[in-house]
Amino acid sequence: MEPFVVSARKYRPRTFKDVVGQQAITNTLLNAIENNHLAQALLFCGPRGVGKTTCARILAKKINQEGTEREDEDFAFNIFELDAASNNSVDDIRSLIDQVRIPPQVGKYKVYIIDEVHMLSQSAFNAFLKTLEEPPKHAIFILATTEKHKIIPTILSRCQIFDFKRITVKDAAEYLKYIAEQQGITAEDSALHIIAQKADGAMRDALSIFDRVVSFSGENLTRKAVTENLNVLDYDTYFATTDLILENNIPELLVLFNKTLSLGFDGHHFVIGLGSHFRDLMVCQHPHTLELLEVGEDVKQQYKEQSSKASKTFLLRGLELVNSCDLNYKSSKNQRLLVELTLMQLASIDYDGEKKNTDFIIPASHFKSVPPKDLKIPPREVAKTELEENTEEIAKEVPKPDPPSIKKIALKQKMDRVSGLSLSSLKTKKEHADSKNSEGSDVIQPNKPFTEEAMQIQWDAFVKKLEKKGKKILASNLQTDVPKLKNGNTIWIELPNGTMKKEVEREQGPLLDYLKQNLANHSITLHITVNEEIVKKYAFTPEEKYQKLKEKNPAIELLRKEFDLDF
Repeated sequence: MEPFVVSARKYRPRTFKDVVGQQAITNTLLNAIENNHLAQALLFCGPRGVGKTTCARILAKKINQEGTEREDEDFAFNIFELDAASNNSVDDIRSLIDQVRIPPQVGKYKVYIIDEVHMLSQSAFNAFLKTLEEPPKHAIFILATTEKHKIIPTILSRCQIFDFKRITVKDAAEYLKYIAEQQGITAEDSALHIIAQKADGAMRDALSIFDRVVSFSGENLTRKAVTENLNVLDYDTYFATTDLILENNIPELLVLFNKTLSLGFDGHHFVIGLGSHFRDLMVCQHPHTLELLEVGEDVKQQYKEQSSKASKTFLLRGLELVNSCDLNYKSSKNQRLLVELTLMQLASIDYDGEKKNTDFIIPASHFKSVPPKDLKIPPREVAKTELEENTEEIAKEVPKPDPPSIKKIALKQKMDRVSGLSLSSLKTKKEHADSKNSEGSDVIQPNKPFTEEAMQIQWDAFVKKLEKKGKKILASNLQTDVPKLKNGNTIWIELPNGTMKKEVEREQGPLLDYLKQNLANHSITLHITVNEEIVKKYAFTPEEKYQKLKEKNPAIELLRKEFDLDF
């Protein structure tokens, strides 16, 4: 079973074309790269989940491309990411400044991405000023933050600032629709719009909510499933409330509000949603403002039908009442009563009776002759009731078993607890897994003898394979010494230092698997030794340097003799 990768990581943009809702910034960066007009320090600021770090990574990769690279080449050795939240001291900045001086081995630029840069201390900012203003030609700094106001002005003045905007509901819904198609999920437009609204302009939050809802509902994503999982009030609730208000039906309106509270929703949340619903109804009354309605096409048609029933005077008065209830909700001692009074006042706005004041409420005597309508109970409540009834019936039929006799358990000697992340624990787990694999495998592995020449041929083939994959450092380490064959199946190699030994040991698994498969011998082992004297073969001595200079210019010998210089 492959590990699950969340959509926010799986569908992270790899090019500027894939970035959602930031066309102005991406076009500016592309033009700056093409025209060689890129600043030495860039500041990406904006709310969470809008693509700051993503654009920084894409830019860092883009500026080192020359058109001859493979698509999967990421220039990871030229990109350095620093989390300022955990590396915010002066020493961390000094270490960064020391690294900046080293030019890139491959590519044209070294890019330093500092995320959450506002977390740097005051002294760290001051230590960073000079390098940020006049860095080496090969260095580019990209700073990312969600709180630009916390950055000192001297840093801001040295950076080219890019303000990322919140992603609109329309753009987020379209991108969610594309992801749903990629995963083979059938999704309703209204369901995707609800997810986009819930994300509040953050694409990462929208993708996280999408994964959660898909895990709940499966391959068929409906508006009902989304509202149930996210615990938000559906459009249907507000449509039904508005219809009862327009019908001046106070009793059924209060019953509907009570059922909404019984489902676990907050009265304040209900009032805020009702105000947003009235605003959307006003937007629908004019064709030029219709584009301000951020809902699906099916829901948009419902808004048009209901807006034709409501007058502008009613909506304006309704917005005043709802806004007043919103402001007084937290300070009210009886919050439910406040909402109920507001609903009764809303239902009395268009009542055709005698002239009424602003606080008029339809008298209860009006509803004595009106038979109450049967309100449909939400499906969640029905399902819950049936489940409880069935559970009670089953509980009556099944007799209760006798309580089992409790046996005393003899406790062994208390053992010292060991952390699951300790080195000893990890080593024990690995040994256990290796022994389990060796015991469970019934296949007899071949162990054919092979010559040293054949081993060296396969060794060189593996090195060429690494070079094609872009792992040039590891390939260079493996070419440092010619491997020798000892004891029939042990390969010996000498390296000049311990760092190279660690690098080879870390990647020896694929090497041994390759040799075992191609040499048909599964008992091959690798023995690595360190010989510091090998370094002399790869470094020039002062005398060798002098001889090289003497070959190019023989007059240097006269200079050495004249001033009696050493090598």
